[in-house]
Amino acid sequence: MAAVTTDAPQTHLSHLDDQGRARMVDVAHKKETSRTAVAAGEFVTTAEVIALVRADDMPKADVLATARIAGISAAKRTSELIPLCHQLALSSVKISFGFTDSSITVEATARTTGRTGVEMEALTAVAVAGLTLHDMVKAVDPGATMNGVRLITKDGGKHGYWQRDGEPITPAADAAPTFDTTRSAVVLVASTGGANGTRPDTTGPTIASWLTDRGFSVRGPLVYADADIAVGLRDALRGEPSLIVSTGGTGVSPTDATPEATAALLDIDMPGIADAIRTRGTSATPHAVLSRGVSGLIGRTLTVNLPGSPGGVKDGLAVLDPLLDHVLAQIAGGGPHDE
Repeated sequence: MAAVTTDAPQTHLSHLDDQGRARMVDVAHKKETSRTAVAAGEFVTTAEVIALVRADDMPKADVLATARIAGISAAKRTSELIPLCHQLALSSVKISFGFTDSSITVEATARTTGRTGVEMEALTAVAVAGLTLHDMVKAVDPGATMNGVRLITKDGGKHGYWQRDGEPITPAADAAPTFDTTRSAVVLVASTGGANGTRPDTTGPTIASWLTDRGFSVRGPLVYADADIAVGLRDALRGEPSLIVSTGGTGVSPTDATPEATAALLDIDMPGIADAIRTRGTSATPHAVLSRGVSGLIGRTLTVNLPGSPGGVKDGLAVLDPLLDHVLAQIAGGGPHDE
């Protein structure tokens, strides 16, 4: 999968002010969202060292456990080491190792709920875990090197999901996201232009902000090309969120495929929600009846398709507002069961 973001990359350095002086970025205006970052690096050494580490037979015992603790500790202290980083309340830092005949792969996954990302925490964890490996093995291989420290994926905030081009997803990177609350939601955007970086996503952030204001832990917006929306829906379902709200791809153009992708996975169809969204839309434009959006349950996840226009999203959210808490309570097994 190519790198996916909801916006084109910035053309300026965010940590410099208009006079070119270093600054800490003010994130007070940003919404708190669930954020995840995965970083990796390669510790290149000799086959002898690999055999010793795997056999837990180094002069300094338990090499990997020491490197893991060092990486976690470094992630927690990133703001002390990288001068312009914000202090973050990390909810999780996980470090894993893999082996080849001549290297140890170090991978770190960092998570938080906040106003800024955890990329630097994941990268710092990898770098310090690698340096600790070097310290542990230098008596046997002083020429060992730590190479290719890089960001693999990140998720959360206005830019949504991003993956490094050409980077295979490892089991740790592809692990299901951890939601910090039962009120968990994923925003999914079907937009070929958005996925290609040629069109800004205006509807996904609106939905994410609306959900955040109502106490949801939000993942995304995840932006996928129309042709890849079935893949995007499977991505959105990882971790079994309480709610998925999609936008776009509900019309009758040859590329619109969101309803088909959703309907193929539905366990329980809930046409009343989709019909109410269309009915409300017709008060603004007769074209609203052309939306083919569906709604229902995939497992225990309420999934709702909204149109791709700002007006269609506004109408859809207005329909959901008085219903959402009630229907989620029913799905969870609580609350009144009114028809």
